[in-house]
Amino acid sequence: MNKMQIEIDPSPTPEDELVVWDGLRRYNEAHVPGGKDSAFAVFLRGVDGAIHGGVLARAGRGWLHISSLWIEAGLRGQGYGRQLMTAAEAEGRQRGCHSAYLDTFSFQAPDFYKHCGYEIFGVLEAFPEGHQRFFMCKSLNIDA
Repeated sequence: MNKMQIEIDPSPTPEDELVVWDGLRRYNEAHVPGGKDSAFAVFLRGVDGAIHGGVLARAGRGWLHISSLWIEAGLRGQGYGRQLMTAAEAEGRQRGCHSAYLDTFSFQAPDFYKHCGYEIFGVLEAFPEGHQRFFMCKSLNIDA
């Protein structure tokens, strides 16, 4: 029997992290084939090409994951967030996504996402202390 040891690494190398991610990916693909996720971004750019906002997302297994949305402070409240979300959701549909999910904190934008059609399906209290973390989803089906 091999002797194994548990080790806490406070700053793992990207190569060591990749061993874990690759192992998990192989395991998942054995159970759910065709799980290639593809990342994409939707940017809000000025005429000079500078980025003033954007959405970072991944599409895979029929789901769109909105991982980040940011708009420069001086441009908030002008509809750019909704335009970015609409574009990301359209791209998700193009990539075969039937639904979308995201998470946001109570001090961020849960009401914005509700206005975009997202519903809360889970909440972590005191994450961080004094706040909540909301998990939200939305159907991307046109008929829904």
